[in-house]
Amino acid sequence: MKVIEVKNLHKTYDEGEVKVEAVRGIDLTFEQGEFAAIVGPSGSGKTTFLNMLGGLDTPTKGEIDIDGVKVHNMKGSALIDFRMKNIGFVFQAYNLIPVLSAKENVEFIMRLQKMTKIERDTRAEELLKAVGLGDRMNSRPSKLSGGQQQRVAVARALASKPKFILADEPTANLDSKSTETLLDIMEKLNKEENITFIFSTHDARVVKKARRIITVEDGKIISDERKS
Repeated sequence: MKVIEVKNLHKTYDEGEVKVEAVRGIDLTFEQGEFAAIVGPSGSGKTTFLNMLGGLDTPTKGEIDIDGVKVHNMKGSALIDFRMKNIGFVFQAYNLIPVLSAKENVEFIMRLQKMTKIERDTRAEELLKAVGLGDRMNSRPSKLSGGQQQRVAVARALASKPKFILADEPTANLDSKSTETLLDIMEKLNKEENITFIFSTHDARVVKKARRIITVEDGKIISDERKS
């Protein structure tokens, strides 16, 4: 079942007299439950593509259809609401709120969704236990290691029960052990809850785990391979 369909996607940045074509005519579909990695060198367009997929950037041309919704046409509060209900984001730079505890960071999006306190408490605790941080719920980000902060970020991304997770270089700042733990957690969630994961990465450890590898170069797809 297709959940994402991308047609003839382009993104051009106008930098004064120079136009930079970051994404040039990408066509892709993703099915429910995929565990896919978009790979390529720095400047290849993979992060730009991921940002457009998640509605964080607007295509210059082309279409993005998510569950029948034309995301490329959405703006303002409608786009924000759609993202909040359907998409979870995990970034390289964690983006946790420093004055909030791990649990409060996970609860944040649920507050925006107007969930009750009981619902927020229950879901946040379940998610933090699922990522192995049941004993660090009240710790602020400064008291957590990089790997632990990224696991909080994953729990926060899952808080809204999204259909898919977009992860932009989620392991870039992590050591080998933290990376292995994080990827195992994501793979488990993918298999048990059928959540679609799409990574932007150049980390060989992520590529090894991925079941689909899409290689991008100069804003174009040069290969799309599925592991048997």
